[in-house]
Amino acid sequence: MATINKWIKRIVMIILFTLAFLTTYQAITGVKAQVNIGEKPTLENISSDSGKIADSLHSYKSLELGFKSLKIEEKESTKISSSEEVHARLPKLEEAFNWDDEYPRKTVVATGYTAGFESTGKNPGDPSYGITYSGVKVKRDLFSTIAADVNVFPIGTILFIPDYGFGVVADTGSAIKGNKIDLYYETVEDVYNEWGKRTVDVYVIKMGDGKITSEELENLNEMESMQVFRSQYMSKVKN
Repeated sequence: MATINKWIKRIVMIILFTLAFLTTYQAITGVKAQVNIGEKPTLENISSDSGKIADSLHSYKSLELGFKSLKIEEKESTKISSSEEVHARLPKLEEAFNWDDEYPRKTVVATGYTAGFESTGKNPGDPSYGITYSGVKVKRDLFSTIAADVNVFPIGTILFIPDYGFGVVADTGSAIKGNKIDLYYETVEDVYNEWGKRTVDVYVIKMGDGKITSEELENLNEMESMQVFRSQYMSKVKN
């Protein structure tokens, strides 16, 4: 019995000592000792210093799209954090970068077009069906073919169009004059459902030099650093 009482006294002393230590530690440091069992990390826990998605993900701190031979060079990039994968929430291009600080902005009227007769007067089977003014085949992707007035945006110009993605000027149109652009979609339904006609601010990533090739367009769309965003614009594209 004496032995049991002795052990009980030791356990009580250890508990009291632990409580006294924690109380002293909190008083000195101002840090509250707290254990949240089963609590999952959230974006707010990860970073409370910024409301921007790119910062809270510890990713895409800044990205300067510098073009040389139509290839994007990353100034700085980091991988998406594991917490982002847990929440299954990828940043949108519109949110991931500070477009206003990095690139000149221009207001345009943007419409949509297809390769079909309703837009081009051509039908499948026509040798030039789906072929743009530049010779490149029409394409809807992260970097899509678009039409513009070459006196405003020369062939090869790369624009970022919010809610559409990147547009590479590869085509022209009789009604596309001045500050107007035409965005390529695969079907008329896509034009009406996804775009219609809008006045929108676009960002000039690179002014073209009058030409664009299929290989250059493909290289843009296959850039490893941009694949995280590509699925956002490819979900409705039929391969």
